[in-house]
Formats: sequence, C-alpha cells, structure tokens
Amino acid sequence: MPEIAVVSDTHVPTRADAIPEWVRDRIAAADHVVHAGDFDAAEAHDEVAELADDLTAVSGNMDPVTLDLPAVATLEAGGATFVVVHGTGAVRNYRERVAGIVADEAESAGAGPPVVGIAGHTHQLLDEAVEANGRTVRLLNPGSATGADPATEATMLTVDVSDGDVAVTVRRE
Repeated sequence: MPEIAVVSDTHVPTRADAIPEWVRDRIAAADHVVHAGDFDAAEAHDEVAELADDLTAVSGNMDPVTLDLPAVATLEAGGATFVVVHGTGAVRNYRERVAGIVADEAESAGAGPPVVGIAGHTHQLLDEAVEANGRTVRLLNPGSATGADPATEATMLTVDVSDGDVAVTVRRE
C-alpha cells in the first residue's frame, strides 16, 4: 500500500524558520508527497523536492510566481483520484468552494470515485465528505506543516491507499 505524505502551508521563511525534522522524515519516507501550496520561497520548495521521491505540488497565494507551479494538479494512486488545489480565498464557504473545484476537475478528467480533494490555505486540519456538483468529495486539509499562524501546532497527513480504499492519519509532534 503506497503512503502519501500530505503537507501544506510551510511558509518558510516568512512565518517559520524551518520545516520540523519529524515532517522532513515523513516526507523522505513517503512513496509520494503532495504539497498543497504556500511553500513561501523557492528554497522551501527545493528542500521538499529534494526530500521527496515523487512530488505533486500546487501554487499557493504566498508562493513566488517563479516557482511556476500549477493551480490544480491531479494524481492517480491506489485506485483513487486525488485533486490538489491550494484553496485560496475567503474562509467562508471554503469547503463548498474547494469541493466544487475538485469535483469539476475530477469530472473533466473522467475520474470515477473515490475522489479525494487536497487543499491548504486555512492552516486547519480537515477530513470531511462534502457534496459538490453531484459528487461526494472527501476533502483533506493537512493544516500547516510548520505550525505557521493561524495554526496552533504543526500537522500533516499520511494517506495509505489501495484498491480505492483511502486511510488517512493525522501526524503531529
């Protein structure tokens, strides 16, 4: 069963000095890494890319345009479709807005269930089923891997997926 490390909102160096060692270890050990945006600097992106065997990353509202990351990325793994987007915008209606983007992207890609949306931006953990555009989307937000404000702690997710069965674990130290 492949393990996917899911991180977001590292915000190095503007809100955090470094990615915690325990997060770096999880990234290095994972089969695939997803970063849902707001690296904050090219150096933070390069560090994650160097640690990861395989990286899917999207642009956040605090990322320099020189990173040239997509706004949305899709990943097929273990019989599930993962749609990654930062989730930029107001916190109000965040779940519905992000789930709508994920559902639309999955529809245009012809993806069947399960569809898992991965987003960041709020720095708040989330694992919830959301109805959007006639689809049920499992929406994940790993919080902030560095505990960057407004998060109150550093968190990330690991996802084990096989035959479309998606198991999510919250990681914190």
